[in-house]
Amino acid sequence: MDNGIAARNASQPSVDIVSRDETQAKLDRRAQSSALIKPRDLYTIADRLEAQAAVQGRRTFLVYGDTRYSYAEVDGRANQYAHAMRARGLGAGDVCAMAIENRPEFFFAWFGLAKLGAVAAFINTQVSGRPLAHAIETTGAKAVLVGEECLANFGVTEGLPNVMQWLLPDAERPAGAGLRRAGDTDFADEVERAPRDPFPREPRASLTAETPALLIFTSGTTGLPKAARYSHMRWMSSGDVMVDTIGAGPNDAFYCFLPLYHGAAATSVTSTALKAGATIVVRRKFSTREFWNDVRRYGVTVCQYIGEICRYLLNQPASERDRDHGLRCMMGAGLTPESWLRWIERFGPIQIFEGWGSTEANTNLINVDNRLGSCGRVPYWEKTNFRLVRYDLESGEHVRDARGFYLLCQPGEVGEGIGYIVDHPDIGGGRFEGYTSADATERKILRNVFVEGDAYWSSGDLLRYDEDGYFYFVDRIGDTFRWKSENVSTMEVADALSDYPGAELINIYGVRVPEHEGRAGMAAIVMQEGRSFDPAGFYALTEERLPRYAAPLFVRVSRAADLTTTFKLRKVDLQRQGYDPTAFDDPLYVRSEAERTYLPYSAAELAKAGLPEFRATTAAAI
Repeated sequence: MDNGIAARNASQPSVDIVSRDETQAKLDRRAQSSALIKPRDLYTIADRLEAQAAVQGRRTFLVYGDTRYSYAEVDGRANQYAHAMRARGLGAGDVCAMAIENRPEFFFAWFGLAKLGAVAAFINTQVSGRPLAHAIETTGAKAVLVGEECLANFGVTEGLPNVMQWLLPDAERPAGAGLRRAGDTDFADEVERAPRDPFPREPRASLTAETPALLIFTSGTTGLPKAARYSHMRWMSSGDVMVDTIGAGPNDAFYCFLPLYHGAAATSVTSTALKAGATIVVRRKFSTREFWNDVRRYGVTVCQYIGEICRYLLNQPASERDRDHGLRCMMGAGLTPESWLRWIERFGPIQIFEGWGSTEANTNLINVDNRLGSCGRVPYWEKTNFRLVRYDLESGEHVRDARGFYLLCQPGEVGEGIGYIVDHPDIGGGRFEGYTSADATERKILRNVFVEGDAYWSSGDLLRYDEDGYFYFVDRIGDTFRWKSENVSTMEVADALSDYPGAELINIYGVRVPEHEGRAGMAAIVMQEGRSFDPAGFYALTEERLPRYAAPLFVRVSRAADLTTTFKLRKVDLQRQGYDPTAFDDPLYVRSEAERTYLPYSAAELAKAGLPEFRATTAAAI
């Protein structure tokens, strides 16, 4: 696909080009911050919490609704949880799963487990059935803390491992009658009776910083999620790095609305705020309506984002108070160039630290220069373990030289981002800590990449970079598709059409077409309440913004989006259903070049477009 990103950067307000040395100086400071904690240091998350509580015990750490908890209060409550859990038989090295929504008890229990030296496994609060049983199994949990708000998920799940279930009541969302098992007691009662006195350090005294502290599941947009290991060192280092990057301090207030079982909230927000001695404003669930009200009410200065969230907010009606806020910076991923530009034009000159990485990544990129649309820069390749290697979209394989080694991408070429795996007892950076599954860990490792015996983490992400070394996310491998011998990025198409009037969101994906090579573009559009899909208007926008081969051939007007609980768009089921009108009830349209619009689906219109009908065998090939 034509480099729309480059075109948009060229049209942005002129800015001074930051020199490579200036960018590298910022990245060097980040590298120094990330290396403050060594793998064999006897230092854990609990030690950091206790140190902050000792220094600034009276300062507010958590805000939830109208309730505030100081650093000393959070530390004291974590002591209670540690005492109560030890009394029930939990100890250092044991895994305790947590299925609790965003509320203060999540933090108390988590930090209590850290004091014990136990491993906290964060469970998606929306899953039940096989995915829930799988999550508990793969963590090897000895016990699970179940928030009452999640009790129904456990009640309908068969085949759960035989582990201790400790119930935490929820006054906001009490469980319905009959959901509690016989003999269930409120674990909170035991916690309240436990002392707030400092919990002894002995249980965790021998734990090093490289010891696993957390198990965080990948998003699971395809298949069952995997539990990624997170050491104390990596979790704390992420906060050390971000404090330096955004200049965070005790007067900052971080907005935490993404689910805490996800890496963005559990690491980027919590670790950074704890290191900075700042405040975390906790919201149970994201609310488009309340986002800016919360920012103003609580004096939020820092926000962690996911690109989809920003697009939801941008698609809301403009308000005269759009710039009436104290939000100074945002950190996250997935904010595309189009949305980025719209965001700062509407909400003001907020610093945006767009990055690239993942929960399990051993490398990352971050845009420290505020370069529109970029997810980071590599000024000098010898300073990073990150590499971009050529990838053939048609064959689904990496391009290799005559000796069988991988080839590096040149500026403008699309390739897969990979990270050299460092294996040294005294170096934490570049380690791949992997998953609880050895097989899943091995599947993410590329071996003999540039020389015999080397190993790299495989991201599964496609990126490109420009002549100045700035990188741009393109798509996940499998989301980018080919049509009429041209590569099409679903993300770039969605970005180009994101401000279609009345759209709540747009999901772009490729679908199989019988007797045709590659995949044809299809859009699933969710319209805002009270707004209708305008076929001619949508056609006109595609003509204005996209090359013909990238314009969706089909449009499905959906009632609701298929999202993960971390607001990522799912595509597998949509691809499987394709443009088969018998597979769903949503209105379906076919692109008509002759009429310059999208027309309601019919066999006749399909034939006019020169396309065959979608068959069951087509879906089976996906």
